[in-house]
Amino acid sequence: MAITAAMVKELREMTGAGMMDAKKALTENDGDQEAAIDWLRTKGLAKAAKKSGRTAAEGLVAVRVEGGKGVAVEVNSETDFVGKNADFQSMVRGIAEVALNVNDVEALKAADMGGKTVADVVTDAVATIGENMSVRRLATVEGETVVSYVHNPAADGMGKIGVLVALKGGDEAFGKQVAMHIAAANPQALSEDVLDPAVVEKERNVQIEIARESGKPEQVIEKMIVGRMKKFLAEVTLLGQDFVINPDLTVAAAAQEAGAEVVGYIRMEVGEGIEKKEEDFAAEVAKAAQG
Repeated sequence: MAITAAMVKELREMTGAGMMDAKKALTENDGDQEAAIDWLRTKGLAKAAKKSGRTAAEGLVAVRVEGGKGVAVEVNSETDFVGKNADFQSMVRGIAEVALNVNDVEALKAADMGGKTVADVVTDAVATIGENMSVRRLATVEGETVVSYVHNPAADGMGKIGVLVALKGGDEAFGKQVAMHIAAANPQALSEDVLDPAVVEKERNVQIEIARESGKPEQVIEKMIVGRMKKFLAEVTLLGQDFVINPDLTVAAAAQEAGAEVVGYIRMEVGEGIEKKEEDFAAEVAKAAQG
């Protein structure tokens, strides 16, 4: 696979690696960015990998809470400008209201919204506003207390990042603090028990390779891996992370002090996981010039 300058630039931005190291990593891994990141890490040439999905789609995430249920909905548009449009915001707000009574995105699209289906409402908005739009995701959480938080809201209850936290015990004030922590720290899972085993195994394999590069004996490597995996799990699980409000405590310890148990959460960010197609403008111009 041909390794382009754009691919090298992207990998450098994601890892902090040098240009030649980034190019070699891509070459060794046939252009696979994820594999190249892991390769760089095993060679000690990358900073902590930033593997969150690259934001490509625009739009808004809206959160709504009613009683012990919270819902987060992502509605996409082509440009960020539309996310600031009052009509678009009104539509997203209405979709979030409807979402409180359904369980998945397909049911949401088929649900009634002022005499039309949500899908038809979005289709009408496309014709009016002039951009393609879609209802992409819906997620719900339930608990004794459910608290919502929107980071840098574009309007009430909606913005680029929406968070819901479900608690057993505690109060809304503590729940809001946890929600703000989640927006900033972006944990991968609530706890080690529910973290994807494939994620754990992949990290373990990377750490083993890193340790072996040091040339230390296998028995020493085993001890190194135990410590490094403990640190990794603390960094990626909500309950294991240092609480941003009080870094001397983990989130789990802070919850215990507050008389609360965090039973679930949702963090939804606009466009995460959607890759934007990068256009090579110079190549496009050259191709056009050739006829």
